[in-house]
Amino acid sequence: METSTAIAHNFALHLVVDDVDRSITWYQEALGATVTRILRMPDGSVATADLDIDGLGVAVASPVPGTTLSTPSASGTSVAAYRLTTDDADASMRRALAAGATPNVEVHDEFWGVRTGEVLDPSGHRWAFDQPVREVSNEEIEQRLAELVRGH
Repeated sequence: METSTAIAHNFALHLVVDDVDRSITWYQEALGATVTRILRMPDGSVATADLDIDGLGVAVASPVPGTTLSTPSASGTSVAAYRLTTDDADASMRRALAAGATPNVEVHDEFWGVRTGEVLDPSGHRWAFDQPVREVSNEEIEQRLAELVRGH
């Protein structure tokens, strides 16, 4: 197997959101984000906000006219799910819902050893809360995946 020599020293998300101010508040209340920088337009509106969510850099910005950047709610789909590891998936889910998230997948135990649940943020981005509950071997996970594929 070939390995890459490139090393990512920093990784950040850039999320396009419907309302930057509302999103900042939601990420603070639901995910414990801290604001690290806000860039403003000449009219005072927020152009981009940089957040820190447990060490992950997240930039939020409004759609830019004339580009293909859009929100999941505008495009009708979310192409990614952002997964956060937590000590308590149920509490993380309650916190996100209290901040205004829409439930997407109720909290439940999964065969790969996590308790997980998923919400949609106000712009339609998918956020999952994963609580490790037990160690599961790759062989057991692959066996369960094979059973799922056979069942469909």
